[in-house]
Amino acid sequence: MAAGTGTGAGPQAGAQTGATGRTRGAGTELATGRPGSGGGRLRRGLLAALVAAAVVVPVSAAASPNVPAPAPATFSEDATPRSRYAANGANLAEAARTAEDADRPGRAARLRAMGAAGEAQFLTFDGRGRGRAVEVFGELESADRVAVLVPGSDTTLDTYERFRAGAVSLRQRLQAEHPRSAVVAWLGYDTPGTVSTTVLSADRADAAAAELAPFLERLRGISGPDARLSLLCHSYGSVVCARTATGSAVSDMVLFGSPGTGAGSARELPTGARVWAGRGSGDWIGNVPHVRLGGIGFGTDPVDPAFGARAFAAGAVGHSDYLKPGTESLDSLAAIVLGTTPASEADHG
Repeated sequence: MAAGTGTGAGPQAGAQTGATGRTRGAGTELATGRPGSGGGRLRRGLLAALVAAAVVVPVSAAASPNVPAPAPATFSEDATPRSRYAANGANLAEAARTAEDADRPGRAARLRAMGAAGEAQFLTFDGRGRGRAVEVFGELESADRVAVLVPGSDTTLDTYERFRAGAVSLRQRLQAEHPRSAVVAWLGYDTPGTVSTTVLSADRADAAAAELAPFLERLRGISGPDARLSLLCHSYGSVVCARTATGSAVSDMVLFGSPGTGAGSARELPTGARVWAGRGSGDWIGNVPHVRLGGIGFGTDPVDPAFGARAFAAGAVGHSDYLKPGTESLDSLAAIVLGTTPASEADHG
């Protein structure tokens, strides 16, 4: 469930999809069995194996080394975006030097690429471990359309470039129609590894939601007056968004390439935003069993009409291709952010 651009590899066989890649028979819930019963344990074990077989793909991102890095910069509550950009840019440069001194040239090179040309705008940066980064593309303080991207598994400082590429692509697409737009790439949590057991549960998502909710409130305060915020959630990022209480800060929540959310319907999500869902017909995640048992799996498929989300057309894209230039999915996502009508199926909301 890697986010941004990537290999898009994964299981393909056995999917039965329509034009939009909607998997038939999704949303099945399994009985838990009696607590402590052998049958219940067996079903949980079988479910874990089933979901793992579908989710764990034969690719993995570069391992995130335990590289020394300076502590992140600290700010007062009223710090301006510009002051944050400057301080975090300096911290990023120091982190690159520290990595180089620690004989970690790969991490050092990736950090330098993040700060290339001195134009990067980071609201948050932490170079320690797998890393955290929140980057702004555009003039946030004057923007009246703001998209917040939440990535899926295996998104770290070592794979950041693919996440950034998606954010840049979306910003360019929005700018073509609406100059007063901005994109925020929110790597504000420790994403699970695609090849790991953590990607099968909501534990990382729960921790991330506790960080994302207050961030959205702060973002509304520093973006343009009456800015329209949209939350775009890819893959495991959709599990994060589904657990985030958005209050009135967000107008639209978009789930794409989603394995499920853990909720049975869009009405169960802690948001007043309009909820959208879409999946490309080439996305392997449509083959993931939409079941939930004992904290494993994520239940109802968000593109199933029974979930109640508004459908948007994603075309034929693969799992890592939703934000690639020229795709139908990118057009649809941009239309949702801008508040125009995306190419879509029937409105289930």
